[in-house]
Amino acid sequence: MNLLINKSDKIFIAGSQGMVGSSIKRGLIKSGYGQKSLGGELFGPTRKELDLCNFQEVEQWFMKNKPDVVIIAAAKVGGIYANSSKPYDFILNNLKIQTNIIELAWKYNVRRLLFLGSSCIYPKDAPQPIKEDYLLKDYLETTNEFYAIAKIAGIKLCQSLRIQNKFDAICLMPTNLYGPGDNYDHLNSHVIPGLIKKFVVAKKENLNYVKCWGTGKALREFLYVDDLAEACIFTLERWDPNYQNSNNNNPCWLNIGSDYEISIKNLAWKISNLVGFNGEIRWDADMPDGTMRKKLDTSKVNSLGWEAKTNLDLGLKLTLQNLNKDIFN
Repeated sequence: MNLLINKSDKIFIAGSQGMVGSSIKRGLIKSGYGQKSLGGELFGPTRKELDLCNFQEVEQWFMKNKPDVVIIAAAKVGGIYANSSKPYDFILNNLKIQTNIIELAWKYNVRRLLFLGSSCIYPKDAPQPIKEDYLLKDYLETTNEFYAIAKIAGIKLCQSLRIQNKFDAICLMPTNLYGPGDNYDHLNSHVIPGLIKKFVVAKKENLNYVKCWGTGKALREFLYVDDLAEACIFTLERWDPNYQNSNNNNPCWLNIGSDYEISIKNLAWKISNLVGFNGEIRWDADMPDGTMRKKLDTSKVNSLGWEAKTNLDLGLKLTLQNLNKDIFN
């Protein structure tokens, strides 16, 4: 089949310095994109070089660089505490970033755009596994609803541009991500980096126990970040929503997940063993668990020929092997 992006394309990776964006950039290079000898180029400006929340700066950048393909991996992200304590930051910054890039990509004739959302866009009590069709069918999980609403707005902006202006925008909804380059901040990290930090520090300081949030009973699905990068490149090259897995509503989003899920309690046990922490794990039931189960239905993307390759044990080992212990000092 003819691929929908080319080795000669100029590709803008918004958020290329983050865990997801840097993985996508590595994947593109591995796949032969960005070779200037073929006319290709990979753009990955840093935050200092380009403020994605500033419309005028982003427009000047598009006018100058004229990318053919845009990947939006930039976002303000965080765990339960960060989402709950800074809702204004999460909704406003994410709306600015994605709206600026999507609108200007359309205005400056970008041929293909990929927007990365999140599995938190789906209702808290959605049937399991969660299908793409369940979007907006019920209430969101309150601990991250502001972030989720921003991401839903991005999806609908892409969908509306497809319907009204035939703009080729697609969206992927990844499950919980982890891997090299993750955020290990004490209050703002997601569950896997948060647990890794707890157990690494506890081992280093010879602590007798580690306290974890919630009951540990919640179930979660996890995806190694390099698998998401492969999914991004695969769908950019091959997925046309006008012909594949489509209906009259012209949906332009696909779930991206793995084939397993694990309780947070078992995840903590697995990470503590890998780190070599031998103390007690205590659970603080006064802290929130979040949604009790969130498993994505990935049958649509699987039917196109993509599936995750990295199981959790291998992914955690790779994450720990690439861990910069200096960030804990």
